[in-house]
Amino acid sequence: MSDTPPDVPEEAAPAEVAPEATVEEAPAVESDPVREAILAQLTAAFGDAIVGSHMAKGDLWVRVANESWHDVIAFCKATLGFRFFSFLSGLDWLNNTNLSGEKVWDADAEPGTPVPMTSGYGGGDTRFQVMCRLNDTDTNLGITLKVDLADDEPRVATITDVFAGADWHERETWEMYGFDFVGHAGLRHLYLPGAFEGYPLRKDFPLLAREIKPWPGLVDKEPMPGEDAEEEEEVPAE
Repeated sequence: MSDTPPDVPEEAAPAEVAPEATVEEAPAVESDPVREAILAQLTAAFGDAIVGSHMAKGDLWVRVANESWHDVIAFCKATLGFRFFSFLSGLDWLNNTNLSGEKVWDADAEPGTPVPMTSGYGGGDTRFQVMCRLNDTDTNLGITLKVDLADDEPRVATITDVFAGADWHERETWEMYGFDFVGHAGLRHLYLPGAFEGYPLRKDFPLLAREIKPWPGLVDKEPMPGEDAEEEEEVPAE
């Protein structure tokens, strides 16, 4: 009998394992059952009149069809419990340019550079919008409602019969943006003289002072009084 040990097969080299493909995980959608229920109630009551929405960071934005604006506000107060009127104001999503066609917020942009118009949370199909903020003081919940206004004749129904506090806000928005609130009993000036022409909060309202001097922060800091003289004194004579 031979003392030679039987041949022992060599261990097979481990097979190369292909690296697993990297799969990008979709960002988790944060669930908000309370606000989802509010949105569901609005959609059930008004259907296609709820044209857009956004839910994030514990808040809810809902965009409403123009013809349903008044009814949705009234529903939010009477049925959903949003009985506290916080504020109402206008929005102008026009690209902010000066008279030379330059973007006033971007010092590096070429003159005439097109900038896509955005419409914030909930979207929008027009340049002008009105937004309204309501709160439920029992639950500390809030909702922001938005409505599109036509570019040529921006108007929407008044909600002063639902919230009397909206009277001042609608007057200010009418004065500063030129939006008509149909049914308001007394749209009249709050700040501007009666003969004033134009709407100061529209993006195309000319701020002539800024045609001469750019907005602060876009150029080098202006010297404070006396700084020029101090710099001149520090320059050594040749």
